[in-house]
Amino acid sequence: MTTDPAQPGREPRVLVLSTSLHPHSRSRILAEQARISLSHRGAQVAWFDCRDVQLPYMDGHGAHGHEGAQALQRALGACDAALIATGIYNYDVSAVAKACMELGGRAWNDKTVGIACAAGSMVSYMAHMGLANSLMLDFRCVIVPRFVYATGDAFKDGALTDEGTQSRLAELCGSLLDLARRRL
Repeated sequence: MTTDPAQPGREPRVLVLSTSLHPHSRSRILAEQARISLSHRGAQVAWFDCRDVQLPYMDGHGAHGHEGAQALQRALGACDAALIATGIYNYDVSAVAKACMELGGRAWNDKTVGIACAAGSMVSYMAHMGLANSLMLDFRCVIVPRFVYATGDAFKDGALTDEGTQSRLAELCGSLLDLARRRL
């Protein structure tokens, strides 16, 4: 990626992608906290909440032309970096997170990507690696080598309350911006 000559020294444009459809999503809480942290660090932050967009089933044929898929592609195309917030289910990221990767298609190319996960226990600590590997190998994304994995103990009354998780999320946001700035 090169710097846009019309915007010398601009801050990275970061898309925060909340992939949970659950009304009381913990990964959405992580996404909201990341959005705040990134904004406070000077990033241009955009928000994409999968609860607000109907995404099609990935059919390997016409799904990329669907209105929801095109909205995702436009959001990704307008950013330099993305932070994916996802829940962990059955030892893997959510089906919606996987669909976002597939439906985003080439709009993912060469992005800097951070990942934040919310899970029920620590047994799926490496569950996001399949997503990270696909983003690296299929779309040549640079994956931030720091990620957040938070269990239910980190949340209380709809808020992220664990100081260690808050600190790790802030570090993830800082690392995401540092890498994205270097790639502009």
